Amino acid sequence: MSRDRARSSSASDQEREAVLAGWLAFDPEPAPIPCDDAARAQLARLGIEVLPDEEALLARYLGMLFVTNEKINLTRIDAASAWSRHVIDSLTLLAPLASLEDATRGVDIGSGGGLPAIPLAITRPDIAWTLIESTAKKARFLEAVVRALGLRNVTVVQSRAEAAARTAMRESFDVATSRAVSALSDLALLSIPLLRIGGVMLAIKGERAHEEIAAAKQPLYELHAKVVGELRTETNTVVAIEKERKTPAKFP
Repeated sequence: MSRDRARSSSASDQEREAVLAGWLAFDPEPAPIPCDDAARAQLARLGIEVLPDEEALLARYLGMLFVTNEKINLTRIDAASAWSRHVIDSLTLLAPLASLEDATRGVDIGSGGGLPAIPLAITRPDIAWTLIESTAKKARFLEAVVRALGLRNVTVVQSRAEAAARTAMRESFDVATSRAVSALSDLALLSIPLLRIGGVMLAIKGERAHEEIAAAKQPLYELHAKVVGELRTETNTVVAIEKERKTPAKFP
């Protein structure tokens, strides 16, 4: 590459960085998307309690998500469905999380626009969350949200999960969460190596979860993990997988 072309490329990169930084400054902060009566009724049906200060943070997060979505592809769901299809769907993990009494470190795989990680970080501030996202713009968005909302229990790592599993993060987390990432067999290959022995993977899946569980039988066996729960909720199916022994070195 010629010197002039190199200068031009560098200037373009700086311009793109400045534009992205402007989008993610959230100044002024976008209008929050409030919880409506239908969402409140759904929360009640599911037995999910959201405190007033948590609700305010969730509404602000959704505002940031949908404003940024106009510039960066973060979600295909419209704002009118945001509480039901994003927040409440994510918060269905609160019940299985509550059963993990000693969970203090959580990792979210392929966090994207922050689901389920941001709602969980807001409602479970006692857990230190690491959000793993490989796409640079999405990771920057997550960092901006964490900063704007003051979420001190969240760390964003721009990395592929399999690369993260080759660092000190390997076998260090109590729980691994995910939503709409990949087939359960592939997802297990990304999640299980990051869990400590006895750690639990919580995956939000759809109506075909049972088929995915069947297809994942051999990979889970090789990963020394097993399905310990399958919870069908109003919005999804949560699959719980426990790590029984140390992950073989060949994974990932």
